[in-house]
Amino acid sequence: MGVYPSFNLNYLMFMLPAFFLTVLAQWYVNYAYRTWSRVRARNRMTGVQAAQRLMETANLYDLRLEGISRALSDHYDPRGKVLRLSEDVAYSASVAAQAIVAHELGHALQDQEGFFPLRLRTVMVPAVNAGSTLGWIFIMVGLLIHSTGLTWLGILAFSFGVLFALATLPVELDASARARRLLFQSGLIVDENELRGVNTVLNAAALTYVVALATAVLQLLYFITLSGGMGGRRKR
Repeated sequence: MGVYPSFNLNYLMFMLPAFFLTVLAQWYVNYAYRTWSRVRARNRMTGVQAAQRLMETANLYDLRLEGISRALSDHYDPRGKVLRLSEDVAYSASVAAQAIVAHELGHALQDQEGFFPLRLRTVMVPAVNAGSTLGWIFIMVGLLIHSTGLTWLGILAFSFGVLFALATLPVELDASARARRLLFQSGLIVDENELRGVNTVLNAAALTYVVALATAVLQLLYFITLSGGMGGRRKR
């Protein structure tokens, strides 16, 4: 019975900072996107047109473009070599839209070159999906039957999520660096103000991955301290 009050209190102590960081990062992403989606790029190209120009610049001729309905869900799918753009990005001639398109094409370049962190992240996906499900089960059952070993098995499963978040950071930061170079090489973004907008949008997106890593680490630390508390109660 004594596990649950500390479970709730300790969880709040660890996860409240993560919650506020997540809210702050999401606010910043929305602010950056909303601000620079109102600024029309001087080249007047829509996201689709910019994607076609950037694909030519990067020699990415085997890519397909597809639409996707959900806003800010733009992504590159390495399995089908598909760049999926939301309507707000595909048909907007804004600085924000072109920054997003260039970032996703940065992932396509990574895929084309066999960028190791991207390959590592892709390989980790099945283990992360399994770990996120089994981790909770092992930890909850371990707490219920007071099995430290089972709880630690759940912690081990959860650790794959931390490793995945850690592996994601270099992938996303590199994609943003490639996006900046690609926009410059293609001549789409040359104005200093537009470059500032591109940097703001890309930096806001990068912040979400930093926060995701911090959240995963805090959650893992919480479970580790919870397991340690179980060991102390068993000794008494």
